Amino acid sequence: MNRFAFSTFLTSNTDLDQELIDGLVGQCTRREVTRGAYLLREGETCEHSFFVEKGLLKQFAIDHQGKEHILQFAPENWIVSDRASAYFHQPSEYYIQALEDTQVMLVDEAFILQLARNNASFLEFNHRLLHNHIRHLQQRILQLQSATASERYQHFVKIYPDLLLRIPQVLIASYLGITPESLSRVRRDLAEQNRTILS
Repeated sequence: MNRFAFSTFLTSNTDLDQELIDGLVGQCTRREVTRGAYLLREGETCEHSFFVEKGLLKQFAIDHQGKEHILQFAPENWIVSDRASAYFHQPSEYYIQALEDTQVMLVDEAFILQLARNNASFLEFNHRLLHNHIRHLQQRILQLQSATASERYQHFVKIYPDLLLRIPQVLIASYLGITPESLSRVRRDLAEQNRTILS
């Protein structure tokens, strides 16, 4: 992958002309981060959105007991950021860490706001991304409040169909808000249900 992956993402998701897209991509910085490296730590101010060209990131918080709570994963062609920190210029409550050797494009938040103010097409695109992010977070809240462990797992598979073999079970359990043992039971029960249906 290279910086053209970000250009292709913009081309396929916006009505922006190629000259504007090339200008946007030219304002971005490409970074390679090794597995375990951090793009953001709690207490830092988030200044970028991170577009994943290759690899996998996770966004998470750590509570006062030292327990990790995963907000989201970001595989290829996903964008991850702490929007509250970036927009309000306040210290982040989150970490963003690479789960694999990862290539990202760093998109400056101030540049995004300036471009949105000056270009109606990009403003619409940025609003769509923001509202899609809000929708995803609302679904996460509803899942954690009211869904069973099995329903949460099936929702995870729907959102991240290609990540089951890339993410350790303990991290999937953290994302779902259940223990690894509970996740094992859920997977075992679902496998048994599928065998019953097929038999």
